[in-house]
Order: sequence, then C-alpha cells, then structure tokens
Amino acid sequence: MAIKVLKPGLSTTVQDLGRPGYYHIGIPLSGGMDRHALAAANLLVGNPEGAAVLEAVFMGPELEFTDDSMVAVTGAELPPKLDGVPRETWASFKVKRGQKLSFDFLKMGARAYIAVAGGIDVPVVLGSRSTYVLGALGGFKGRKLEVGDELPVGAATTAVKEGRTVGEELRGLPMAMPTELRVMPGLYWHRITDAAGSGFFSDTWKVAPEADRIGYRFKGGKPLEFVPREPPFGAGSDPSNITDACYPYGSIQVPGGTEPIVLHRDAVSGGGYFMVGTVISADMDLIGQLQPNTPVRFVKVEMDQALAAGKVRAELLAKTRSSLKSSP
Repeated sequence: MAIKVLKPGLSTTVQDLGRPGYYHIGIPLSGGMDRHALAAANLLVGNPEGAAVLEAVFMGPELEFTDDSMVAVTGAELPPKLDGVPRETWASFKVKRGQKLSFDFLKMGARAYIAVAGGIDVPVVLGSRSTYVLGALGGFKGRKLEVGDELPVGAATTAVKEGRTVGEELRGLPMAMPTELRVMPGLYWHRITDAAGSGFFSDTWKVAPEADRIGYRFKGGKPLEFVPREPPFGAGSDPSNITDACYPYGSIQVPGGTEPIVLHRDAVSGGGYFMVGTVISADMDLIGQLQPNTPVRFVKVEMDQALAAGKVRAELLAKTRSSLKSSP
C-alpha cells in the first residue's frame, strides 16, 4: 500500500518519537513536536505508539490512498475531510481505496498528526524514521513532502474499529491565555541581574514568526540586563556569549539579551550563547502547538515541581492508553 501526495501542505514531514542517543555528536532528537498527540494518533489506529506518522504544520496535505486503511488525526484542530466530507479529529475513521484525505482551515494549535494503520514505512535511520530536514536525514528522502511523492505504508498488525475516540480531557488542548511555560533557571542564571531575572518571569512575551522545529523565538519582553564581567577566553564580547557549551533540549538562549529562543526537536546540541534556563519536558509538547503572536508567560519552578509535572504528563498518556483498550 502507498499514499500519494497530491498537495504537500505547508510543511509536512514523517515523524516518530525521535532518535535519542546521538545528541552528543550533533544529531538532534527530532521526532514529533507534540509527542502525546503523535502517540495518541497511533493508538487510535492500532499502531505501536512510536510508529511513523505525518506531522502537518498550520496547513494539511491532500493525500490519495491506494488501498483501504484506518486513519486518525490528532494534535492541532485541523479538521480532516474525506472526499470533501468532514470527519472528526482525535477519532479513527476508515478510508477506502481511491479516496482522498484533505483538510479544512486550522482552528486551534499548530501541528496535526496523521496516523495510518501500519505506519509510514520509510527506512529506519539511526533507530528512527523521523525527518531531520536540516541534515537531510531520515523521513521520506530527508525532506518535507512534495507533490507526487508516494509514501509506503506498513502492514497493519492490530485490527481496530472505526469511531474510537480520545476524550477532550485527554487531548492536552485548549491552552490558557497567556500560555504558561514552566522553566527551571539554568547554570548561567547568575549572568543576569536580579531585576532582569524578575522581569523575565513577570513579563508577557509573544511567539515570534520565527518558530519552527529548531526553536521558538519569543518577543515583547524587556531586554535582559547582564552582570558586568571580563569575557572569558573563547567567549565573544557580547554579554550573552559564553565559552561554547552543550545545550539541553528545551534550553532557552537569549542572544544579545533581547529575544528568548526555546530550542526544540531539531535544535543544535551546543554553541556560544548563554542559557537563562530550560523549559521542563512536560511543557515541550505545548510549545509545539503555539501559533505566532500567542501570549506566553514563563513560570519559575524547582526540580520537584518539574518531576511532578512530568508524572502528570505521563499519566495523561497512560489514561489515553487505558481508554482505548476498553474500545477495541
């Protein structure tokens, strides 16, 4: 079975849960920006949670199916249409051979996940089928989808019924305004003044247009004021420069002290900008669903709060898993 790409959408790529283990040599995690939505889409169609799906950004693709299948669309509220007839999001539905799947206008969120029974069967590269476009690695020929592509689909291993759904309370959307992103201050927190640190957490920021799989930029807050220093050997003259260091996933750079950038799934693993802190892992899915100009507040948390939030996030997927087991 294959899926023909009639229209690729704005930026549609093959993604799974990523390729951990290579960050230390500069190969990022990649994988779905919203891991919960990706796993839920796979569960709806009977796939393993980490099977490869399509991640569509802001605008969905148009796809033609060459065989019968089961499909689910989760994540952003990007309403699917089958031969022009609206279908539900966060629900499984049958697709017959020759039918075309398209999408209406985006209503909420930023990234939708399209799962097909059997998974998108592109080659595994370094343990993952995820696309890392900047490195032309993985996915379908290492790039975004284009018109005329034919995506191979694996054989479905579990038969599921049409109409399985994930309840609204298990979806992770909608988002409060302003959206709160929890942050643990980082090793370089001492580089800014107390007033700047207070302002970073009290200001309301907005998602800038430069928001993609590499990182999300935020604007609108007050510039950070740095503690005076003698630049160390190997660091630049700008006060935001440091001697090159590793970047944690979710870390927040602030080049020049003006606009924070949260590094995401396709980010580089090191460089010479200081990090004011790190967004906790439980909130990284949320960032992947933020549209440009969304108001955001950064909220300071400690390690115990971050661990508790991670547990709550894991329980959300466990409840999703359990709810779908009861509706085969």
